[in-house]
Amino acid sequence: MIMLRNGLDKTERFNIVSKDEGVPLVAFSLKDSSSHTEFEISDMLRRYGWIVPAYTMTPNAQHITVLLVVIREDFSRTLAERLVIDIEKVMRELDELPSRVIHKISLGEENSEADGDNLTVTVKKSDMEKQRKIINGWKKFVSDRKTTNGIW
Repeated sequence: MIMLRNGLDKTERFNIVSKDEGVPLVAFSLKDSSSHTEFEISDMLRRYGWIVPAYTMTPNAQHITVLLVVIREDFSRTLAERLVIDIEKVMRELDELPSRVIHKISLGEENSEADGDNLTVTVKKSDMEKQRKIINGWKKFVSDRKTTNGIW
């Protein structure tokens, strides 16, 4: 646990929010989440075999998100070092991507069009978003019919 905390501190990119005593876990958050989120880090760590969930805090502190590592009895110093190395790799990979690009990609296809000095980016809606729009359109249609005809 100490190795993991120290390794995260050395990156100078995370705030450790858990205490040293009590439950064997390390909770930490990004110092600067303007470019990327804890959820993106969690998703990318899965590629390295780590399950490090990201959570938002309770209703009064929903703006705070943390990554949580539960330290099991068999969590060795070597595993802690490997996790820190993998977190550093993920952070480098995220730094190479444009800010919030993962969120845009997950919404659907992305098209770019260059027009002189201007770049227009269009993000197509996902199937789920299209379905929601259709459902909301039908709900509005039915609601309008009820109010104008007084029938339904």
